[in-house]
Amino acid sequence: MTSAADADTSLLAPGWAGSPAASTTGDRAYLRALLDAEAALTRAQAALGLAPAEAADAVSRAADPAALDLRSLAERARGGGNPVIPLVADLTKAVGEPYGPYVHRGATSQDIMDTATMLVSARTLDLLLPDLTRTEQALARLAAEHRDTAMPGRTLTQHAVPTTFGLKAAGWRTLVLDARDRISAVRDTLPAQLGGAAGTLAAFEAYGATDPVALPPAYARELGLRAPALPWHALRTPVADLAGCLAFTAGALGKVAADVLTLSRTEIGEVAEAAEAAGGGSSAMPHKANPVRSTLIAAAARRAPQLAATLYGSLVAEDERPAGAWHAEWEPLRDLLRLTGGAARDAAELAEGLRVRPDVMRAHLGLTHGLIVSERLSAELAPVLGRARAGELLTELAARAYAEDRSLGELLGEVPELRGLDLGSPTDPVGCTGSAGALTDRALERR
Repeated sequence: MTSAADADTSLLAPGWAGSPAASTTGDRAYLRALLDAEAALTRAQAALGLAPAEAADAVSRAADPAALDLRSLAERARGGGNPVIPLVADLTKAVGEPYGPYVHRGATSQDIMDTATMLVSARTLDLLLPDLTRTEQALARLAAEHRDTAMPGRTLTQHAVPTTFGLKAAGWRTLVLDARDRISAVRDTLPAQLGGAAGTLAAFEAYGATDPVALPPAYARELGLRAPALPWHALRTPVADLAGCLAFTAGALGKVAADVLTLSRTEIGEVAEAAEAAGGGSSAMPHKANPVRSTLIAAAARRAPQLAATLYGSLVAEDERPAGAWHAEWEPLRDLLRLTGGAARDAAELAEGLRVRPDVMRAHLGLTHGLIVSERLSAELAPVLGRARAGELLTELAARAYAEDRSLGELLGEVPELRGLDLGSPTDPVGCTGSAGALTDRALERR
C-alpha cells in the first residue's frame, strides 16, 4: 500500500518538481487550506457574535495538518465523494467538547472545498508571479542589449526579411507581461465560498444570525480572499477565470520555449540555454546539451489547453449545487497550477541564462545569397526600373543566385540599368531591419 510519504513525489513531472508551485499544491498543502477554511469559518462567526471566541480559538488550535492522517482522509473521502466530510469528523473530534459542535456549523462541503481551492490557487499565484517578473526582467535586458542585433526573420519556417533579436525578445516579454497582468487580475478577485446547503445561508439564520448576508464578507476577510457577491456553487466564474489565465500563461511561455527550441537546433545555433543551469545531458550521447528548460515549458504548454477545457466544461453546472461538475475541477485545476508554476520557474531560468550568438545570426543572413532583402530592393528599384520590371528582374536574379552560387548584390551590379546606382545599403541585411529598433524601444516602455 502507498504511504502518505509517497504522495506527490512528482516522479513523472520534472516540469514542476521542486518548483514553488509544488509546495503550495501538494496534498499536505491542500489539507492546510481545508483546515484554514474551517477555522476561518468559526472565527468569522465569532466575530459576528454567532459563536464564542473560545470556540474560534479551539478550532484554530486543532486545525493542524500534522495532527491528521492524510491517507485515512483520502480513503474515507470515497464515502461522501469529497475529503471535507471525513475532515469535519476528525476536526470535530480533535476540538472536543464543548466547542466541537462549532466546527463547520452552517456550511456545506462545497463551501469548504471551493474556499480551500481558492486559497491554494492564491498561494500558488503569489509564488508564480515573482518568477514571471524575473522572466520579463531578463527578457528586457536581452531586448535592450540586442536592440540592433540583426537576424533572419522566419515565416512559415523559411527566411523572410531581416529582423532583430531585440525585437524578438521584446515580443516574448510582451507575452510574459500579458500573462502577468491576467494572473494578477484573477488573483485579486479570488473569492471565498459560503452559501450553505443550497446557497441561501438558511442554516446560519437557524443558528441565530439576524443578518446572514454579513457572514460571507466576514469569512472572506479572515482568509484574505474577495467577498463573493453571491454563493457560486453553480456559478463557476472564478474557476473559469483561473483556467483562462493559467492556460494563457502556459501558452505565452510556450511561445518563448518554441522559439528557443528552434533557434538552438544544431544546424541553426543562434541561441543556447545556459548549460550550467539546464543540464541537458543525454543518457546515450555524451556530446549532447539538450534545451531541457524549453522542453519542459513546451510540454506544459501542450497540456494546459486540455486541462482548461475540462474546467470550462464545468461551467455547465445544473441546479443549485451540481453533481460531478465541481468534483471534475479539482485535479485539472491543481495540474494547471503546477504546470504553469513549473513553467514560470523554468522560464525565469531560461531567460536569465540564455546565450545569444550574434555572429551566427549575422552569418545566417547570407544563407539566401542576399535574397533576404528582396522586399526592400523591390521598393528601392521600382522608381528606377518601374514596378513590373523590378519584379521581373529580381525573380530572374533570385533563380540565378542559387544556380550560380552568387550573391544578389553581385548580380545586380551587372545589370546595365543599375550602373552607377549605390546598391550597398539596400543589399545589406543589417540595414534592412525596418523599425525593429523603434518597436523594441516602444515595447520596453511598458512596465
